[in-house]
Amino acid sequence: MVKLQKNQLSKCLLVTVIALFVVFTLSSAYAAPKTLHGLITCYGFVDNSPPGTAIAFPILHSGAGGHGTAADPITFATDQREHKPGTRVYVTALQKYFIMEDECVACDHDWSNGHKRHIDLWVNSNRHSNASKLIACEDRLTQDSGTFIVNPASNLTVNKTPLFDNIKGCIK
Repeated sequence: MVKLQKNQLSKCLLVTVIALFVVFTLSSAYAAPKTLHGLITCYGFVDNSPPGTAIAFPILHSGAGGHGTAADPITFATDQREHKPGTRVYVTALQKYFIMEDECVACDHDWSNGHKRHIDLWVNSNRHSNASKLIACEDRLTQDSGTFIVNPASNLTVNKTPLFDNIKGCIK
């Protein structure tokens, strides 16, 4: 009879340990959405450093890119201490999802000097993009105190219009 109770106790303990492991694993993997405000700037092919699509932390893309959906967020850059590579955000004014995949020197400076929030969004462009039109679009999309959601839900509204198009220009 005592042996049976020890086996039941062992099974109960094992189930408890497994349950706790699952709870802690899921809770650490999921972070609740958080709405933040900060400087939102943009960069593209011509003002990337060096010019091109190279990114520092390829997570989903081998070079800066994306369509702005939850499944294919657009690359953004910031200080790694502000948002780790792979962090997803949703910029409410643009109705697009972004993923942290690149480094931003100005963002590093802002974070180091007072933890000023600063994200830099990739504006789809390439070597054929008109540099002055691209820079004008980046300037137009800049927000001194823009709103973005960190760890957003995946069902938010998405504007499918590209931020920049070589023919159509900047998103309206």
